[in-house]
Amino acid sequence: MACRELCGACCIAPSIARPYYGMPEGKAAGQRCVHLDARQRCELFGDPRRPEFCARFIAEPDVCGENREQALAILADLEVFTLPPARVVEQLAGVSG
Repeated sequence: MACRELCGACCIAPSIARPYYGMPEGKAAGQRCVHLDARQRCELFGDPRRPEFCARFIAEPDVCGENREQALAILADLEVFTLPPARVVEQLAGVSG
């Protein structure tokens, strides 16, 4: 599946725990990456400074859904599903850390 035009969900929904170029603290889930341009495209695509997490992401219907809103929701759910149990409790309680 090719990336959907004007989507960028994969650059917003997931967290990236490791620091990377332009985001020295990493990126929190739901935070827009500083490298997402106005057309919702990654400005680091093909650049060696692009995080490995991003480079390994593969757009597919099960993750991207049928539209941007579905992609954001699916990716947000996957973010929570893959958290360690203690972090899930924090997320549910509205605690960040």
